[in-house]
Amino acid sequence: QVTLVESGGGLVQAGGSLRLSCAASGRTVSSNVMGWFHRAPGKEREIVAAISASGRSTYYANSVKGRFTISRDNAKNTVYLQMNNLKPEDTALYYCAAASYTTLVVSTTTPGGYDYWGQGTQVTVSS
Repeated sequence: QVTLVESGGGLVQAGGSLRLSCAASGRTVSSNVMGWFHRAPGKEREIVAAISASGRSTYYANSVKGRFTISRDNAKNTVYLQMNNLKPEDTALYYCAAASYTTLVVSTTTPGGYDYWGQGTQVTVSS
Protein backbone atom coordinates (compact mmCIF):
# COMPACT_ATOMS: atom_id res chain seq x y z
CA GLN A 1 0.00 0.00 0.00
CA VAL A 2 1.28 3.45 -0.91
CA THR A 3 0.24 6.68 0.79
CA LEU A 4 0.81 9.92 -1.10
CA VAL A 5 0.73 13.32 0.56
CA GLU A 6 0.86 16.52 -1.46
CA SER A 7 2.03 19.88 -0.16
CA GLY A 8 3.04 23.29 -1.45
CA GLY A 9 -0.24 24.60 -2.77
CA GLY A 10 -1.51 28.06 -2.00
CA LEU A 11 -2.65 31.41 -3.32
CA VAL A 12 -0.39 33.19 -5.79
CA GLN A 13 -0.71 36.05 -8.22
CA ALA A 14 -0.62 35.48 -11.96
CA GLY A 15 2.98 35.21 -13.13
CA GLY A 16 4.11 33.76 -9.83
CA SER A 17 5.53 30.35 -8.98
CA LEU A 18 4.80 27.44 -6.70
CA ARG A 19 6.54 24.14 -6.06
CA LEU A 20 4.38 21.18 -5.20
CA SER A 21 5.79 18.15 -3.43
CA CYS A 22 4.40 14.64 -3.18
CA ALA A 23 5.85 12.47 -0.44
CA ALA A 24 5.24 8.73 -0.70
CA SER A 25 5.22 6.36 2.25
CA GLY A 26 4.42 2.71 2.84
CA ARG A 27 6.86 1.48 0.24
CA THR A 28 9.23 2.89 -2.33
CA VAL A 29 7.79 4.34 -5.53
CA SER A 30 11.13 4.27 -7.33
CA SER A 31 9.73 1.69 -9.76
CA ASN A 32 6.53 3.61 -10.46
CA VAL A 33 5.54 6.19 -13.00
CA MET A 34 4.36 9.21 -11.05
CA GLY A 35 1.90 11.78 -12.27
CA TRP A 36 0.39 15.11 -11.35
CA PHE A 37 -3.25 15.75 -12.21
CA HIS A 38 -5.53 18.68 -11.58
CA ARG A 39 -9.24 19.17 -11.32
CA ALA A 40 -10.74 22.60 -11.83
CA PRO A 41 -14.25 23.38 -10.53
CA GLY A 42 -16.85 21.76 -12.74
CA LYS A 43 -14.29 19.86 -14.76
CA GLU A 44 -12.89 16.36 -14.80
CA ARG A 45 -9.49 15.37 -13.48
CA GLU A 46 -6.82 15.91 -16.15
CA ILE A 47 -3.16 15.03 -16.53
CA VAL A 48 -0.68 17.84 -15.90
CA ALA A 49 2.60 15.95 -16.07
CA ALA A 50 4.07 12.48 -15.62
CA ILE A 51 7.55 11.10 -15.09
CA SER A 52 8.99 7.65 -15.65
CA ALA A 53 10.42 5.59 -12.80
CA SER A 54 13.99 6.48 -13.80
CA GLY A 55 13.13 10.15 -14.27
CA ARG A 56 14.58 10.15 -17.78
CA SER A 57 11.23 10.54 -19.54
CA THR A 58 8.57 13.13 -18.91
CA TYR A 59 5.18 14.07 -20.32
CA TYR A 60 3.40 17.41 -20.11
CA ALA A 61 -0.05 18.58 -21.03
CA ASN A 62 0.11 21.16 -23.80
CA SER A 63 -1.29 23.81 -21.50
CA VAL A 64 1.71 23.64 -19.15
CA LYS A 65 4.60 22.94 -21.52
CA GLY A 66 7.43 25.40 -20.97
CA ARG A 67 5.99 26.54 -17.62
CA PHE A 68 5.87 23.43 -15.42
CA THR A 69 8.60 20.92 -14.64
CA ILE A 70 8.11 17.53 -13.06
CA SER A 71 11.01 15.87 -11.25
CA ARG A 72 11.62 13.14 -8.71
CA ASP A 73 14.09 12.21 -6.01
CA ASN A 74 13.86 8.46 -5.58
CA ALA A 75 16.19 8.57 -2.58
CA LYS A 76 13.60 10.74 -0.82
CA ASN A 77 10.60 8.92 -2.31
CA THR A 78 9.31 12.30 -3.42
CA VAL A 79 8.03 13.84 -6.64
CA TYR A 80 7.91 17.55 -7.39
CA LEU A 81 6.05 19.89 -9.70
CA GLN A 82 7.67 23.26 -10.27
CA MET A 83 5.06 25.65 -11.61
CA ASN A 84 6.23 28.94 -13.10
CA ASN A 85 4.40 31.76 -14.84
CA LEU A 86 1.15 30.64 -13.28
CA LYS A 87 -2.10 31.69 -14.90
CA PRO A 88 -5.62 32.01 -13.44
CA GLU A 89 -6.66 29.00 -15.51
CA ASP A 90 -4.17 26.88 -13.55
CA THR A 91 -6.43 27.25 -10.51
CA ALA A 92 -7.41 23.73 -9.45
CA LEU A 93 -6.97 20.98 -6.92
CA TYR A 94 -3.69 19.23 -7.74
CA TYR A 95 -3.27 15.52 -7.12
CA CYS A 96 -0.25 13.27 -7.08
CA ALA A 97 -0.66 9.69 -8.30
CA ALA A 98 1.39 6.51 -8.68
CA ALA A 99 0.99 4.01 -11.51
CA SER A 100 2.08 0.38 -11.73
CA TYR A 101 4.05 1.13 -14.89
CA THR A 102 7.76 1.92 -14.94
CA THR A 103 7.74 3.68 -18.32
CA LEU A 104 5.41 6.26 -19.82
CA VAL A 105 2.62 4.72 -21.89
CA VAL A 106 -0.73 6.00 -23.12
CA SER A 107 -2.41 4.83 -19.93
CA THR A 108 -0.17 7.03 -17.83
CA THR A 109 -1.75 10.12 -19.37
CA THR A 110 -5.17 9.22 -17.99
CA PRO A 111 -6.48 8.91 -14.42
CA GLY A 112 -7.43 5.28 -15.06
CA GLY A 113 -3.78 4.33 -15.43
CA TYR A 114 -2.98 5.15 -11.80
CA ASP A 115 -3.47 3.02 -8.72
CA TYR A 116 -2.71 5.32 -5.81
CA TRP A 117 -3.80 8.90 -5.23
CA GLY A 118 -3.12 11.64 -2.74
CA GLN A 119 -5.80 13.87 -1.23
CA GLY A 120 -4.78 16.90 -3.26
CA THR A 121 -3.47 20.39 -2.62
CA GLN A 122 -5.28 23.54 -3.74
CA VAL A 123 -3.62 25.99 -6.10
CA THR A 124 -5.34 29.32 -6.62
CA VAL A 125 -3.98 31.89 -9.06
CA SER A 126 -5.39 35.40 -8.86
CA SER A 127 -5.42 37.76 -11.83
